[in-house]
Amino acid sequence: MTLADTPVLSIANLSVSVRGEDGERDVVSNLSLTLARGETLCIAGESGSGKSMTALAIMQLLPQPAARISSGMIRLRDGNRGDTDLATLDERQMRRIRGDRIAMIFQEPMTSLNPVLSIGRQLTESIEAHTSLSSAQARQRAIEALKAVRISEAESRLKQFPHELSGGMRQRVMIAMALALEPDVLIADEPTTALDVTVQGEVLELLRDLQRQHGTSVILITHDMGVVAEMADRVIVMRDGRMVEEGTTSDIFARPQADYTRELLAAVPRIGSGVGRQKSRDAIDVLKPANVAEINDLHVRFDLRGGIFGQVTRRVHAVEGVSFSIAPNETLALVGESGCGKSTTAKALAGLAPYSGDIVIGGRNLSGLGRDERKAVRRDVQMIFQDPFASLDPRMRVGELVAEPLVIHGIASKDERRERVGALFERVGLSADQMELYPHEFSGGQRQRVCIARALALRPKLIIADESVSALDVSVQARVLDLLKELQREFGVAYLFISHDMAVVENISDRVAVMYLGQIVEMGTRDQVFSNPRHPYTRRLIDAVPVPDPAQRRTRFARLDQEIPSATRRIGEAPLKLALNDVGGGHLVAAES
Repeated sequence: MTLADTPVLSIANLSVSVRGEDGERDVVSNLSLTLARGETLCIAGESGSGKSMTALAIMQLLPQPAARISSGMIRLRDGNRGDTDLATLDERQMRRIRGDRIAMIFQEPMTSLNPVLSIGRQLTESIEAHTSLSSAQARQRAIEALKAVRISEAESRLKQFPHELSGGMRQRVMIAMALALEPDVLIADEPTTALDVTVQGEVLELLRDLQRQHGTSVILITHDMGVVAEMADRVIVMRDGRMVEEGTTSDIFARPQADYTRELLAAVPRIGSGVGRQKSRDAIDVLKPANVAEINDLHVRFDLRGGIFGQVTRRVHAVEGVSFSIAPNETLALVGESGCGKSTTAKALAGLAPYSGDIVIGGRNLSGLGRDERKAVRRDVQMIFQDPFASLDPRMRVGELVAEPLVIHGIASKDERRERVGALFERVGLSADQMELYPHEFSGGQRQRVCIARALALRPKLIIADESVSALDVSVQARVLDLLKELQREFGVAYLFISHDMAVVENISDRVAVMYLGQIVEMGTRDQVFSNPRHPYTRRLIDAVPVPDPAQRRTRFARLDQEIPSATRRIGEAPLKLALNDVGGGHLVAAES
């Protein structure tokens, strides 16, 4: 083997153990892998598989004192001088290697960036810590790093703070920080999970560009098999801390050997394979019965104050003139990127945000109702949120949480409530015995099932599912989506399904409304929108979805070199109202401005 063929990183028989109430247990067991120079190795698996703990072990960032490397070696190639076993280094020695030789990009950039330090300060401090450059030289390299990740007006960005940037821009800053020192190895731990699909495509393309330029070796950790197909040269599939399969990307997707790998691939939602697509044409006819909800000319605006007198100087036009209806037993998907107004629309519909316009639930306009009447009508609209852990009170037992809406509305006796809650637990795939447990004792998918049971407690006519499966592993996501479909058939409940994942939307929706900057730009049946997208923004969303097939890997992805236009305007500057035109069969499309 020549020096050029020698792996830049190799792991041999690595085990990581975590100490808990029941003693130590392995979260990574006897893992061995190699990473070649310039290679992209994907470690795929679901929550608890050990993929992130492997990354933290390489970086020597395991949570102390609970976790430790119990056995194995992590060898980093050190030029002509041989290998360095990272597992044997102390913190002082590792600080010299982190950032310089090995860098890491974490899933949530907001928690990785210091909120009280400017972007420039954080970049230059990192560069100065590992080089002998002067402050002026470090600042110039920081600007070059921001330009390399396609951040516009790089010099002025140095003065900004993390909260002033979008999620996509913050992730680009993290990539710039990681690559400013041109490390040999870059570990990217779920770098696109929290990003919109178009921003995800841009970030993946950016990683490929920078890898080509610098020859960096990349370990990409993800549970998104579409991202794996898009990026990987080789794939390692992990489950319960162990490697279950390893191979080239083409072999893993075309000829998976392990049952778990086959299950993982089968659970991936794919555009073009929506279950029950033959029903889409009937979605137009489903509007004949009285609608569960009608929204007409909905506006949600937030005033921003500024200046020395705190006057209103700007206004956020979060939702601008949105109109749609939802029929019984129908799923309307509201899709778009962060900031488009879809979640704000949902909050207005659920009574969680002030609005103007008309919201009609079960034939009753909420604007003309008193407090008690409005509370009664609100029983018909319930909500499932994105993060099941944040939406469940950790101090209450889950049985109490599911029964709480019944208590608030004074429904049934205590014994009757317990009986109803037990039946709901059974219906969503949990057992009545689990009613006595607390939220932290459940997995993410189980917690979301608790949230679904809570939403069903009042037997609503409409459930708003706001990114309700985006935080779940792909197999858990598939099971929750199947559960939602079953419950719809059983109870006739309508869904307003809010998501930025077009593949998931295509598999669950009857109709689709696409939002951009607070307005709907396209709306129609699922087949109309996915088979014949007419608005450029809709086409961009669909094209950005990574296909879980290496044979269809994109060579390039069109990128934006600037932020998405803002919905914030000066007072007196109203956004242009878009008119929706019927292009046939109820397929509504906004004219391009």
